Amino acid sequence: MKRDGFTITMIFLAESANYGEGINNVSSLKKMTRGNDWQYSYISRQAMRYNIVQQANWDNTPVQAQKKVVQFAPSATIKDYPEIDMFGYMKTTSKGDEKEKGGATTRSAVVRLSNAIALEPFQGNLEFLTNAGLAVRQKLENGIAQSEIHRSYYAYTVSIDLDRVGVDGEIDIPSQEKAERVKVLLDSLHYLYRDIRGRRENLSPLFIIGGRYQRKNPFFENRIKLEGNKINVETLLELIEDNEIEENTVVGITSGIFDNETEIKAELKAESVGTVFKHLKKEVDSYYGESN
Repeated sequence: MKRDGFTITMIFLAESANYGEGINNVSSLKKMTRGNDWQYSYISRQAMRYNIVQQANWDNTPVQAQKKVVQFAPSATIKDYPEIDMFGYMKTTSKGDEKEKGGATTRSAVVRLSNAIALEPFQGNLEFLTNAGLAVRQKLENGIAQSEIHRSYYAYTVSIDLDRVGVDGEIDIPSQEKAERVKVLLDSLHYLYRDIRGRRENLSPLFIIGGRYQRKNPFFENRIKLEGNKINVETLLELIEDNEIEENTVVGITSGIFDNETEIKAELKAESVGTVFKHLKKEVDSYYGESN
């Protein structure tokens, strides 16, 4: 049985990286509430997808408006555009358009993203903002705005169906190109960042765990927790052993960040984050080499 299920879960540190609807002069972070009434900010998977696609230089897929709905152009195919190969599409045509009968064609995502959810609760902090620097130039009145702020570790998961990359109906791109697309994606994740409100937030992982498996299960999603500044090693060890995936799992950590770094390196055999990404790329090359 081929190991065509690829999944990695990552932790990064960021500040106030995704805002939702504002109320009056208050900008509200996207956040969710758990059963204990704690609120956790999050960065939506759509926002993460936007930055990944942009930094992979895949944001050139042609689009068009169909009844005021912006969507990918029907002429765009996965052969020419990695974005819709990796993240899917829905394309609709009206009767008479390009001699089509009309209808919709869809492709489910090959790369699936979770929301990036804070591992530390939101405490209601507000930042007060003014344009005083400009207002004093002409002695003008100046209003005050408020913006919710939250600095936290975030965790998210990326899963890839390796057997579906580059395959759509009669289209089946060469294995080498399939591998290259996955490796470009991995490079984007390794060095990911997000521009927001004049800031550039570094979303590069400080911790990563995952690998290539027979089961297409996102094993480590919703399993990462922090106690103080320590990652829950015991839970991860139990998960790896119970699912018999230890031999295919790699772990990476950035030195000097987490208080139980020594334990993580000893128990989970963690290496550097860069070393893990190199290993994952070799796994990708190995898989598509086997597919030839």
